[in-house]
Amino acid sequence: MTYSFYFGNYQFMKRIKTVEWVSKSAHSIMPGKVRFIDQTKLPNKFLHISTTDIDTIWHAIKQLKVRGAPAIGVAAAFGIAAHVQDSREKTTAKLLKAAEKAGKYLATSRPTAVNLFWAIDRMIIFARAAANLAPKDFKESLICEAIAIRDNDAEMCLKIGTHGSKLIKNGFTILTHCNAGGLATAEIGTALAPMYVAKDKGLQIKVYADETRPLLQGARLTAWELMQNGIDVTLICDNTAGWLMKQGKIDCVMVGADRIAANGDSANKIGTYSVAVLAKEHGIPFYVLAPSSTFDPKLTSGDQIPIEERAPEEVTCGFGRRTAPETVKVYSPAFDVTPARLISAIVCERGILRPPFKGKIR
Repeated sequence: MTYSFYFGNYQFMKRIKTVEWVSKSAHSIMPGKVRFIDQTKLPNKFLHISTTDIDTIWHAIKQLKVRGAPAIGVAAAFGIAAHVQDSREKTTAKLLKAAEKAGKYLATSRPTAVNLFWAIDRMIIFARAAANLAPKDFKESLICEAIAIRDNDAEMCLKIGTHGSKLIKNGFTILTHCNAGGLATAEIGTALAPMYVAKDKGLQIKVYADETRPLLQGARLTAWELMQNGIDVTLICDNTAGWLMKQGKIDCVMVGADRIAANGDSANKIGTYSVAVLAKEHGIPFYVLAPSSTFDPKLTSGDQIPIEERAPEEVTCGFGRRTAPETVKVYSPAFDVTPARLISAIVCERGILRPPFKGKIR
């Protein structure tokens, strides 16, 4: 299902709502369900999953059916709201405990993206403040807060697109890694958002999308999403990026982030660090785009960012076909950390932040 999304002077066609709350009645948000796109099926099949089951949502995040730092935060917020909505507890005090338990459980799904914990914390803080409400009102208020988190993310991403588009000139060719588009957020993305705004402004741009091994988020998701929105995109193998840069075919790099430390070090999908090193070598601007919910000022540097490791089978048996010996050892981190010294600017909803980043982020 596609939507038109209007904000200011911009109209973004074919905006896909990655995660949303869907109720049976147009006049009430209860009862409702969490509906999300199963991204493991793309690009071959466009499938929605609707549920209120917290285990289903936990596994959806873990198995990358819902993925992208902002999107999993939204999914977790909806997961807490759905769990409380379905709870049979009769008192608000017990419903609050159910919310807290749900938050702790969902926080164990993936470790790196700070947006997940940011959204959970926001929901629990809100729930505690609403503990004086009647049970039905408490349930409705949590759903409203989760919807607000989704809507806030959509607005932040659009602002990121507006600010980031100032870094794009007519005729630019942009390289991106993994998927930081609408599928990774509430609506229009982070790293892809400036491309949509630039296109809406009438700028002619081209995009190269890394395939992004081992799960091919660039091939399966970014290429599909950009094509859906009429962006000129070319898919490349991950190890082609440096050669394109040497040929002078890349004007800038735009990537998302899953966690940004206080000094500007940024965690993103594995392979991003390599792209940043190549960009530095070839004098190409390297931009990180993320909402403020991705910043983690408690961490002084990227060395403190927890890095998720994925199952060996994602490398040796990707998409069900064995491509490596059964007994081979595998090291499969899901993310790497790009040091701030390689980043030309960080773009969030508040504007463009230039180095040195230390002190400015807080």
